[in-house]
Amino acid sequence: MAISAKDVMELRKQTDCGMMECKKALTEANGDFAKAVELLRERGLATAAKKAGRIAAEGMVYADYCPQCKVGVVIEVNAETDFVAKNDKFVAFVKDAAKVIMEQNPADVDALMNCKMGEGTVDDGLKQLILVIKENIKVRRFVRYEGACAAYVHGGGTHAVLVDFETSDEIAAKPEFAAYGKDIAMQIAAANPSYVDEANVPAEVVAKEKEIMLAQMAGDPKTANKPEAVKAKMVEGKIKKFFKENCLVEQEFVKDGDLTVGQYTAKVAKELGGDIKIVKFARFQKGEGLEKRADDFASEVASMVK
Repeated sequence: MAISAKDVMELRKQTDCGMMECKKALTEANGDFAKAVELLRERGLATAAKKAGRIAAEGMVYADYCPQCKVGVVIEVNAETDFVAKNDKFVAFVKDAAKVIMEQNPADVDALMNCKMGEGTVDDGLKQLILVIKENIKVRRFVRYEGACAAYVHGGGTHAVLVDFETSDEIAAKPEFAAYGKDIAMQIAAANPSYVDEANVPAEVVAKEKEIMLAQMAGDPKTANKPEAVKAKMVEGKIKKFFKENCLVEQEFVKDGDLTVGQYTAKVAKELGGDIKIVKFARFQKGEGLEKRADDFASEVASMVK
């Protein structure tokens, strides 16, 4: 029987499920609303929809690299509580999703949801996971690089880093390069640089930093009355410090304070007989920038008792 758009909209209103799921359920139920709702509940879709509005700021971040296909991925999948990050099914889903990104190269998260995974799509797998775990779960973001990469996951999924390098295939295949790559990824995880080098810092960012520095000097009695030429020289010194703190290659190498990351890179490249350049990196921190749950576990239990 023909299913009207009005019927689909009505079922969607009742269940909060997606348009395509509602249409499919109505078609299978021959237009019977009660049966269609039952079908959606059986599939866990209605349950998943009800959880979609709840805050998901926990979960895990994960990074992986395939040396054979030369593709690296870093991904964040969020859930409502930190317990979920230790769930085997949740961890398996995150790793499977990363593999899908490697192999199918989706353009964004929406495209990823439609990618094939197992017997269905990533979206199907996510909904089944929500049904099992009974929490709102969302794939938040991912980055995919091609070429010589290094991947690092810290703290069981609190931080994840993916670094892209420019070097020869011969050097990239060496175990010494893999060890170097891990060092750089760990540096990024620990020191949290914003840029690879000075050249990558946007001019407007530098201008804004100088503006802030001059305003600080104007408000400080010790520097407010200094000549403009002196202030300008002081600003240049402060900008150098800014680059040293925020640019990866300028940072002090955490494993050897006598070297910068740039010097360490040059040292390894010389030892391996070639060139190595850090091209770009992505650093994900679990729940970064997301609103956290305000209630604690004790409050949650108390609310359930009430």
